Amino acid sequence: MNIRRVVTGHDGDGKAMVAIDEVTRDVVSYRPGATIHNIWSTERFPVDNTTTTDGAKEITATTRAGGAVFRVIEYAPGVAPRNHRTDSIDYAVVLSGEIDMELDDDRVVTLRAGDVLVQRGTIHNWVNRSNAPCVVAFVLIDAHPYLHDGKPLTAHG
Repeated sequence: MNIRRVVTGHDGDGKAMVAIDEVTRDVVSYRPGATIHNIWSTERFPVDNTTTTDGAKEITATTRAGGAVFRVIEYAPGVAPRNHRTDSIDYAVVLSGEIDMELDDDRVVTLRAGDVLVQRGTIHNWVNRSNAPCVVAFVLIDAHPYLHDGKPLTAHG
């Protein structure tokens, strides 16, 4: 999969320009069958638009404390399981294919191309039971952990 990444910025006169126009090269995998294309990240809010640092190169984990991560993930059929929870609110858009989101109560929700999801710090796993890849765009924004009976349910997995 090739993801073209276009990032704007400002030139020396303060005029809009294209700072990056490339097929993203920041590609990683934390488990077999899941290929992650890191697009951009920020380190704080409000975001500093004056920086010239490539935000994709700043991503070192699933989320970014105090900031946000934008990535596109391709899940191959039979992707390895990874039950996890993040300290973030995640916005997801299924771009192609279909994927099952498994929750820790054994509930399964099937998401298909065009579906959107707001993931609010819950334990989940992505399973591709189809015979075609599924591509999902994610924006993960740092959040406080969910409090259950006054105790945080922290990130893991």
